[in-house]
Amino acid sequence: MSTSTLQKSTKQLYQEAVAELCKTHGITNRLAAPRIEKVALSMGVGRAIADGQILNVVSEHLSLVAGQRATVTKAKKAVANFRSRIGVKIGARVTLRGDRMWSFLDRLINLAVPRIKDFRGLSAKGFDHSGNYNMGLREQALFHEVVLDKLEHNQGLNITICIRNSNPQLSHELLKLINVPFREAAAGK
Repeated sequence: MSTSTLQKSTKQLYQEAVAELCKTHGITNRLAAPRIEKVALSMGVGRAIADGQILNVVSEHLSLVAGQRATVTKAKKAVANFRSRIGVKIGARVTLRGDRMWSFLDRLINLAVPRIKDFRGLSAKGFDHSGNYNMGLREQALFHEVVLDKLEHNQGLNITICIRNSNPQLSHELLKLINVPFREAAAGK
């Protein structure tokens, strides 16, 4: 039995949230409403310059978390302080759309984020001027797909939720309506 039969899925909450935002902000055209277009996941692995095998393990973990094969990224510039050259493999990334995106958001909001140690809510400062939300996780072990016995080292994960036709305020409202747990602002600020 899946959890979506017991409670509303993130996609159903999203559809209701868009309808509510259209009503409260006077958006008459449904296509002009803010909508989640894609979710981009990325991992930068600086240790991969010294040991190339780490990148294989990290991209495998990212593929498990995303449910889709990760692409290995290469350095675009040479930086002497980091001992990187142009074309050296230094990271992995995945772009999720459609059903895989909704599945990932469901697991992120309901399973992974609550497992963060000393969790008090996500920061609302992660919005850019276009309304996209950026967040980082310190370890990929928060997801159930990663087997802890095979985890040799923890790696951070960057998550970008790309929201179209939006601004930071609308995006914040939209994500709150789909149960993204944001930190409450202090009363004096």
